[in-house]
Amino acid sequence: MSRDYGRRVQLADFVDLADRVGPILVFLVAITVVAELADGIGLFAIIARWAAVVGRGSVLGLWLLVVLVASVATAVLSLDTTAVLLTPVVLVLARRLGLGQELFAFTAVWLANTASLVLPVSNLTNLLAYARLRPAGVAFTPLLWAPALAVWAVTVGLLGVVFRRRLRGRYEVPTPFPVEDRPLLVAAGVVCAGLGPAFVLGVDVTVAAVAGAVVLVVACLVRRPRLLRWSLLPWPLVLGVSVLFVLVQGAHAYGLSTLVGELVGQGDGWLELLRLAGVSAVAANLLNNLPAYLAVEPTALDSPVRLAALLVGVNAGPLITPWASLATLLWAGRCRAAGLQVSWLRFALLGALLVPLCLVAGTGALVLAG
Repeated sequence: MSRDYGRRVQLADFVDLADRVGPILVFLVAITVVAELADGIGLFAIIARWAAVVGRGSVLGLWLLVVLVASVATAVLSLDTTAVLLTPVVLVLARRLGLGQELFAFTAVWLANTASLVLPVSNLTNLLAYARLRPAGVAFTPLLWAPALAVWAVTVGLLGVVFRRRLRGRYEVPTPFPVEDRPLLVAAGVVCAGLGPAFVLGVDVTVAAVAGAVVLVVACLVRRPRLLRWSLLPWPLVLGVSVLFVLVQGAHAYGLSTLVGELVGQGDGWLELLRLAGVSAVAANLLNNLPAYLAVEPTALDSPVRLAALLVGVNAGPLITPWASLATLLWAGRCRAAGLQVSWLRFALLGALLVPLCLVAGTGALVLAG
């Protein structure tokens, strides 16, 4: 791979950028429609209520089920789904059960970020990397499964340690409640449950997401048309992401990649990968994880392992500053709406404890699995 990071960006570069990110933006719209309609149908509320029943009054049991739901939702429907749609559900559930909301709030936001390494669709950064790995014949999940598992285990373990006192005790098990529209709920469940295996089996992520969105739109059109509204389409998010793509692409013309290349260094050893992940995490917390990925990516294209280390940094790293991840900002808004005031100092201090552990575990697992 050429090390001429600082060359002038030509018009052709922006054309190539459009070809590359176009399918990603289509996927973003489609998966958002799937998640929003599933939420409107009541799928997440049903799952949360089910978790409370299955937990049988054990706070620890309920929390472990929430961990499972948040992890699967993040992996299959993207981190924004956990931050935006699952967070308010689990916070309302915690309040109704008389449990502390902070435990479930931190569980949602930490796992929204750190559980987003295993599938291409879990994070927009993953889709960008996937577009680089797939033409080279490198499968995404086999490359990332080990660091994904390591980072996830560190996150769950630290949550258990930090909130150990709140995991004790019991709650009153809620009674089952009737489902408003069972066929529609089944349709939403089948679509969401089917996306994960489809992505793992190599189905084009954009095609799968669009197919899922079409199925749910048709189902809602037949049974509950009021759920279909223009606000389902995330145009502000698409516009914001597009602007970030263009700005960072332009910044490469002024030596951005040269500077970043000097910071991250080279090599596939554990210390070199840890350095790359660490610089990426710092950049994510200073700016945001998406521009951080775009800025560092040219320095990691010569090695799939380095690209994986970059993902460890920008996915598990943005948990110190509130703006490091869009999902965190969206999560904070849902917390405020649920009556929970987030202490950003506590958020930063706990994040400063979690992030280094995730980076060490993730890069270490990457080396060991290689």
